[in-house]
Parts: sequence; structure tokens; C-alpha cells
Amino acid sequence: MQNIKAYIMLVCATLFWAGNFMIGKFASLANIPPMSLVFFRWSLVWLILLPFTFKEISKYKSVILSNLPLLFFLSLTSVGLFNSFTYLALVHTQVINASLFNTAIPGMIILLCFIFKIEKTNKFQIFGLLFSVFGILSIITKLDLSILLSLNFNKGDLVMIGAVITWGLYSSFLKKKNFKLPLLTLVHVLCTFGLIFVFPQFFYELSQGQSIKFDINFIYILIFLALFPSIGSYYCWAGAVSIIGANRAGIFLSLIPLFSTIMAIIFFKEQFQFFHLIGAILIILGLLLSNKEIKNA
Repeated sequence: MQNIKAYIMLVCATLFWAGNFMIGKFASLANIPPMSLVFFRWSLVWLILLPFTFKEISKYKSVILSNLPLLFFLSLTSVGLFNSFTYLALVHTQVINASLFNTAIPGMIILLCFIFKIEKTNKFQIFGLLFSVFGILSIITKLDLSILLSLNFNKGDLVMIGAVITWGLYSSFLKKKNFKLPLLTLVHVLCTFGLIFVFPQFFYELSQGQSIKFDINFIYILIFLALFPSIGSYYCWAGAVSIIGANRAGIFLSLIPLFSTIMAIIFFKEQFQFFHLIGAILIILGLLLSNKEIKNA
């Protein structure tokens, strides 16, 4: 039952993050500065969570203080850098490029877990990763290799490499958390420390003359980002990693481009085609393989 709970949480997390990519691109088209979006997004999250967590934070004060180095690192890599890299990348590159790089995150997690000796990696995870990557490639290339080969790596693509590395670090070191904090409290703590790293980015953007326009669209964007890709996804992701581990959780990130495709079909009236079906089948096979345990190992 615990594994089923983790899988449901991972599906929800990836669904919300798929929405984050869509909204991030919309924000860039609406000329919303990326660092300002990150700052106001997490400031709103901080305010929303405060009434529910301030007593818990006081209660677990000693736990928080005794684990500051790890909490600061998790805050830096998730709130402080990953979101900034992602929104900045979407200003300069297409969603298809960002989705392509996103498929590298599970591999990065497996690699980092191996390098830092956080988790063991088995052959099923490797094969599952390959199936999932081929599934995502089937979708974003429409089974046309020339589309993949013709991608031009620009500034946004290079920035997405930073996003892949930082999320891989966050997910890998989250497994090293050996202390207990309620999940919402953990999210609030990461948000608090993360804002320390986000504020200088926001201030620099302001100094460059990039100011934000507070209109109804921006309010809607903030509400969505605060409730779903922020609180919802981080809650679900942290909870799932604590149950099944970073390696097995990481493979679920391959669902993000799949969900993005489904959203495009719903909101942009695109047609479901053969390559969508092939990609979905491969991704599901990858998920099943990556979660297969080796007996008598």
C-alpha cells in the first residue's frame, strides 16, 4: 500500500510540474521576468503555508537547526536554482527542447546516487530508464529522427543543463535526509531558505530594468504556481522519495513531457497521433521495469 501511495504521489507531482512548464512558457510570452516570477511565486507559497506550519516549525526548531547544511543545500538546488534555470531557459528556448532535457533528469539522479554512494543502481533501473527515454523521444520527435538531429542548442538549452543537474542533486540528497519533519513543514522550510537564494536574483533583474506588471493574468499564474507545482508537487515528491527512494522516483519524471503533450491536446486542440501512443507505451514499460526489484541480490 505504501508503494501505491508513492506512485500516486509521483503521478500528481509530475502532472503539476508539466503544468509548470506550460505556465512558464506562457509567462515568458506575456513578458513576465523569470526571476521575478520565481520570487513572487515562492513568496506567495511562504505566505500560504505560514498559518499551517508556524507551530510545527517552532516544535521542530532543534531538528531544523541541527540539519541546516542539508536543508540549505536542498533549498538552494530546488527553490533557489531549479526554478530559476527552468523559467530563464523557457525565455530562450522552446518547450520541446526543455522537455528533451527533462528526460535526462532520471539518468542524472541515478548517476549522482551512484557517484555519492546514496543508493545502489540495478539493471532494471537502467533498462527502465532507456525505455522511458525512448518513449519521450518518440513523442518529442514524432518518430522523425531529423527533428531530433536538427535541434539547435541555444542559450536556453544550456541553461536547462543547469536545471537538470540541480534537480538531480536535490532528489539524490533528499534521500540522505535521516530526520523527521512533517512534509508541509519541510516544504515551508525549503521555501524560506530558498527565498534567501532567490532574492539576489530578483534584485539583479530589477537593477536591469525588468519590472513586473501586476495584472489579473499574473495573479492567476501565481495562484496556480503556488498551489500546484510548488506546494502540491514538492509535498508529493518528497513524500514519495521517502517511501521508494530517489532512483525509483526519478524515472517518473519522464511522465512530465507526456502530460505536457496531453495538455497541448486539450488546450491547443492538437491531435493524438501514432507517435503519442508509441511513446506512452514505452514510458509505461520503463516505469514498470524501473520499479522491478531484484530478488536474492
